[in-house]
Amino acid sequence: MNRNVQTFLGCDTVYEDAELVLFGVPFDGTASFRPGSRFAPTAIREDSVGLETYSPYCDRDLSECAVCDAGDLELPFGFAEKVLKLTQERTAEILAAGKRPVMLGGEHLVTLGAIRAVLKQYPDLHILHLDAHTDLRNDYLGETLSHATVMRRVCELAGDWRIHQFGIRSGEKAEFEYAHAHTDMHRFTLDGWANALKALWGKPVYLTLDLDILDPSVLPGTGTPEPGGVTFTELLNAVLQLHSVKLVGCDIVELAPHYDPSGASTAAACKLVREILLQMKGTE
Repeated sequence: MNRNVQTFLGCDTVYEDAELVLFGVPFDGTASFRPGSRFAPTAIREDSVGLETYSPYCDRDLSECAVCDAGDLELPFGFAEKVLKLTQERTAEILAAGKRPVMLGGEHLVTLGAIRAVLKQYPDLHILHLDAHTDLRNDYLGETLSHATVMRRVCELAGDWRIHQFGIRSGEKAEFEYAHAHTDMHRFTLDGWANALKALWGKPVYLTLDLDILDPSVLPGTGTPEPGGVTFTELLNAVLQLHSVKLVGCDIVELAPHYDPSGASTAAACKLVREILLQMKGTE
């Protein structure tokens, strides 16, 4: 008899044979408005059964991909640096085995732990950052480790002009000034996405997708909803172009499923996870 272990749809390859490794980091300890993203990895797995493994968008099937769902990290809530250390260790383990990590948050701060590991293997890494918020504060209420500061910390590690930001429509004036001097920011929309991917051809790329890039009318189930976002179709079309770059890792963060009892937000997240996995298969 097989054990009834919940995995994301079609991601049941054993670890040794996998090319991609999915894992969850259920942490929302620095949420500044509405907590709840810690429940996202479980919700995404449970609702993924509502999808087909086949994508008509790219004519690929998850059953033909070697993806292992390695489950969630066990985390000490309230200790952000320890969470980042554990995330970095898991990401480094996956990379050392010749596989690529796909992380389900959790809040956006967990991206820092993954990128710390990815940068050690790919020091010339570029980061594609899809988000409503700049996330470029130096600190939030005196704390330098926060979902509001994560891309500032990443920029300090990766260097200037390595972060390519899209959909940004919220932040302090100082954050936009910092972006003007240090990052490649595209405000409000996904305009310039295709050109950015073309410029990144052959370079190692990490994708961090904060789901609040979507308009709250599409995805209300997030901790910090921000009106004026992109549509699901616009975001999906951007994801479907990712096969043109060398994706060495990615994360999908900031789904807070309990704020959308309809389940539509989780359904959107599930579909995006499926399409990203299939695009990563195409970037080998």
